[in-house]
Amino acid sequence: MGYIIENATILKDSKITKCSLLIKDNQIAGQQDHFKRYKLTRMNTEAFIMTPTFVQLDSTIPLNTSFHEQKKYIIEQFIMKGCTTLFTYSSVTYEHELNKKLKEVKTALIGCPIDFIIGVKIPIRLVTPSFMRKCKKEKVPAIFIEVSDIEELKDIPWGWIRESIFPYNSPLIPIISNDQKKEARNAMSKWKVIMEKEKIPAVCEEIIENQPMSLLHLNKIGLYPQKSSLMHGTELSYNLYLKGREIKNVDEVNLFHYHNDRLVITVHKGKVIRAGDEVLYKPGSGEYVKVKTPSFFSL
Repeated sequence: MGYIIENATILKDSKITKCSLLIKDNQIAGQQDHFKRYKLTRMNTEAFIMTPTFVQLDSTIPLNTSFHEQKKYIIEQFIMKGCTTLFTYSSVTYEHELNKKLKEVKTALIGCPIDFIIGVKIPIRLVTPSFMRKCKKEKVPAIFIEVSDIEELKDIPWGWIRESIFPYNSPLIPIISNDQKKEARNAMSKWKVIMEKEKIPAVCEEIIENQPMSLLHLNKIGLYPQKSSLMHGTELSYNLYLKGREIKNVDEVNLFHYHNDRLVITVHKGKVIRAGDEVLYKPGSGEYVKVKTPSFFSL
């Protein structure tokens, strides 16, 4: 038996919409102004702002610590902030390490109570056709590249790289090294020119860690609308914030950073995992998210 979420004020991609949601089997089965003819249990959310739960990049998750340390970190850095999907990456130095490194991260997150997705981080010298083919075989959804010298990108055989990642097309994502930070804007400009000229699937700016990932980045990686969405047919994962004058005309990032004290409910795939200060931490209930095709959904 389903139920109806009435009078939902949904904030998504900096836009407010008002509607009611028909829920069946922990999924959104319908979305319209009203469901007047349905004789189902109704939940009135008029007093709240609803957002999809967030996806957050974090490269510093304590994977090799005790259960209690990891639990504390995930509660404080993810669940209490309304994030139910963590995105991290495995650092790979040599081609033959790929499978082993990915397995290590998956194993370390086996007890995670929220969903997770794993990319890889590599030095520029590993941007080779053979390594890209291995990433495609393992369905690695995102390849982070450490950029220490932007000029090195000119020596890469981009035509072969483009062929080796097709048709899975994992996006390449830059990480500017510390000694290049002063020249970051110039480096990003050159990165964008090369990626567009060579027609390489890529993110053309660094992804900021520890804040909600943008719809554009989620789509590039292939997580949208599977995650961080309140669309017809998607999983029921949402946050409820208490309304107030001070949180009018804000986007998700501002809500996340400056109004977290108003976050009162977090629901993950139809189940409440946070209510007020109480967290229902269920080890192992999180799932490894498999991306079928990056950039498949057209925005």
